[in-house]
Amino acid sequence: MESGIPRPGPSLFYGWYVLGASFLILFLSAGARLTIGVMIKPMIAEFGWSRSAISFAVFLNMAVYAGSVIVVGRLYDRYGPKWVIIISTILFSAGTMLMSAMTTLWHFLLLYGVLSATGLGGTTIPLFAALMSKWFERRRGLAISLGLSGNCFGQFALVPLFTYLLVAHGWRLCNFWIGLISLAVNLPLACLVIKGDPAGLGLRPYGHASSNPGDEKSGPVPGVKGTRDLGLGEAMKTTSFWLFVLVMFVCGS
Repeated sequence: MESGIPRPGPSLFYGWYVLGASFLILFLSAGARLTIGVMIKPMIAEFGWSRSAISFAVFLNMAVYAGSVIVVGRLYDRYGPKWVIIISTILFSAGTMLMSAMTTLWHFLLLYGVLSATGLGGTTIPLFAALMSKWFERRRGLAISLGLSGNCFGQFALVPLFTYLLVAHGWRLCNFWIGLISLAVNLPLACLVIKGDPAGLGLRPYGHASSNPGDEKSGPVPGVKGTRDLGLGEAMKTTSFWLFVLVMFVCGS
């Protein structure tokens, strides 16, 4: 009987490497993004900022992040994921590392509220969900779920780890290491592993119109139609689209 996760043949389909890289980037992005919650009290203690000022910076970060996701979607369609991830990582890492040297509130608003938030748009769920859908036709739901689970595991594993680093060495060093680790992990994965389209490697999406589910390179089977992407108007007519919207509204990305 066939198991839930496919067993590789003589060579593992390259899409699974892309999935693994996506998981790691989301894993790190989630932990880095949410660690700000444990930095607020140390920063207030050092600078004497009001909670309203901190709240405004967090609001600014979320607003810029939401806007950057829209822009990143357009850039992804035009240029593919590689350079989107690279530039986004550089922006996020620069903002986060420079926070280790900030001395005034406007530094915080600029670095965390704008620069880091802009970079987050290219290393979060929407981009990688689109990427997984290009690499997988068969077991697409499983692939997307596995890749995107990095976002949840990152919150679970990295926020406590970064919190320990903060308590042991201070919030400034913690920010510096978060930015540096993001560069060290995301850039090699984006340059060496992430590929935007299987056609670029002479492959077809996993399970593409194949009579043999394990043969990803085989040609189309006569009389079998492949899947295609839905436009926004078509997607809005499906139940799965609105279920996804509901879940994202409740849980966020």
